[in-house]
Order: sequence, then structure tokens, then C-alpha cells
Amino acid sequence: MNKGIFITVATCLGFIALILALFLSRFYTPRELTLDEYKTLGAYFIDPPRQLADFNLIDDRGNEFLPDQFKGKWNILFFGFTYCPDICPLTMKQLSDVKEALSENSNKMRVFLVSVDPDRDKPENLRIYLNNFDDEFQGLTGEIDQIYKFSTQVNAPFFPVVNSKEPNYTVDHSGSLVVINPEAQYAGFFRAPHDTNKISKALASLLN
Repeated sequence: MNKGIFITVATCLGFIALILALFLSRFYTPRELTLDEYKTLGAYFIDPPRQLADFNLIDDRGNEFLPDQFKGKWNILFFGFTYCPDICPLTMKQLSDVKEALSENSNKMRVFLVSVDPDRDKPENLRIYLNNFDDEFQGLTGEIDQIYKFSTQVNAPFFPVVNSKEPNYTVDHSGSLVVINPEAQYAGFFRAPHDTNKISKALASLLN
């Protein structure tokens, strides 16, 4: 009789422990946000995601970079330039903070700075610049027509400056963060101005 009572109590306790574990797991695991909830965080997604047309860029190590190389992870892109005095370094610092906030989930995404100033932003310059924020951030540059072709596909407009005689010229460009999914498709964007906490919350949901 005592043995039967023991087995019953043990079974009940085991069941309670299982229910508690499932509850805690659901409580601590970020849930998928709705589209409206993403929008309140400044994230806008298109449905269906848009396939990228061919382009040919160069990464910060001088290697060719093609659209398919976005495959396998979520990709966050900012179109800017290393001589930018304000918005670019601020945004890259925010992305560095976002990556730190995401902790172990940060390995599911990549961050790119796509140069809108290829006359000055050579691969080696991009690498040195990005090392100030995170040595895993990647830079892309190339011919101005290829960069412009890519930027128009992902709604990140800029006004090209070519062969300027003014050494300290600036380039007008979008402040949005472009999102490319693991299938190398344009999935959406984060609208500027950016909030580190909001981006972190949206990406925590997206990466899970």
C-alpha cells in the first residue's frame, strides 16, 4: 500500500514538474510578433519577400560578392559611407549594441555596411572602419552602377557622387536598415530613426 502511494505521489510530482518546465520555457522564449507589433517597433515586412536581381559587388577583403552569398542567415544592411560625419557611425554603433543584446542568437544574422561612396570606400578602408564597431561586421563596395542597382531593389535610395572635385563632399542616403532573409530575398526594413531596444526586440522574435 505504501509503495502504491509512493508511486502515485512520484507520478504526480513528475507531471507537475513537466507542466512547470513547459510553462517556464514558453514564458522565457520570445514569441513570434504579429506584423502590427513589428510595425510598432519600426520593422516593416513585405509579403511575399522579393527576389533580388543579379548584381556584382566587392567585399571588404577584395572578393566578389553576389546575391546568393546572403543565403543561410538573416542579413541587416545599412547603406552609408565611412566619411559620413554623423548618422553612419551612430547607426553602426547601434547595430553593435543590438548584436550584443541578442547574445547567442546574434550568430543567426550578419550585419553589412554597403558603401554609397565607392570612390573613397575601398575594401581596405571599409575593413578598418568596421573594426571600430565589430570585427564580424562586413563591408560591401564596388562600381557605382552596381551599388545603385542593388540599392533601388531594396528601397534604400541615395544620390551618387562621382569624380567630385571637393574632397570633403557628403552623400545623401537612406537611413533605413534593410532586411534580407536567409533565402537571399528582400524581406523588409527598419525605418529611421532607430531605437536600439526596439530593433533588438524585433530581431529577437525574427531570429527565433
